[in-house]
Amino acid sequence: MSCNVIIIDDHPLFSRGLSQLIETQRDYKVIGMAKNRNEALTLLDNTKPDLAIVDLNLGQEDGLELIKDIIVIHPQTKILVLSMHDERFYAERAIKAGAKGYIMKEEAESQVINAIKTVNNGEIYLSENEKARIKELSQGTTSDSGHFDSISTLSDRQLQIFTLVGKGLGTVEIAKKLNLSIKTIDTHKENIKAKLHCASSAELRQMAIEWTNKAV
Repeated sequence: MSCNVIIIDDHPLFSRGLSQLIETQRDYKVIGMAKNRNEALTLLDNTKPDLAIVDLNLGQEDGLELIKDIIVIHPQTKILVLSMHDERFYAERAIKAGAKGYIMKEEAESQVINAIKTVNNGEIYLSENEKARIKELSQGTTSDSGHFDSISTLSDRQLQIFTLVGKGLGTVEIAKKLNLSIKTIDTHKENIKAKLHCASSAELRQMAIEWTNKAV
């Protein structure tokens, strides 16, 4: 059975390369590409694909929120996340949002194809490392102690705000972008500071910048 695929990524060169890779596989056809949320939803409406490959970093837009939108509007479309974001912090979030798989862009082409086929077959795809990490977490045996590990305690909204801080947006800009009040953003920031053990807004901003540069 043929599989029609769309690619949602804000790097056209990467999308074209991925498209060429996918079309080396029998019965797989890339029928469209989008660079942002609006293009993606229009493309989904027009093509109704079997599979959407989604990057989480869509400029200033949030790929996790887009996944949630796709699940509501086009529940028949399976979603695979293919991203530079560290799977330790995003794979579980993506699956909870409705994606059926998560793979990092640094993986070998053969693994990317494997992930695509696994998700298209209706199964969940995660790397062996991520499966082991989740198992350790469930058993309380994980030994993670990295600088950014506390970020995993943030809610999706808090992570969204934290990432926007790292991209240089101020409170007013974030409030406008997310259609929330300035007071709500300030409250989220205070909660983020507490979870990440940041003593000041400047420390939070510096950590967010380091994280954003590392993660995208």
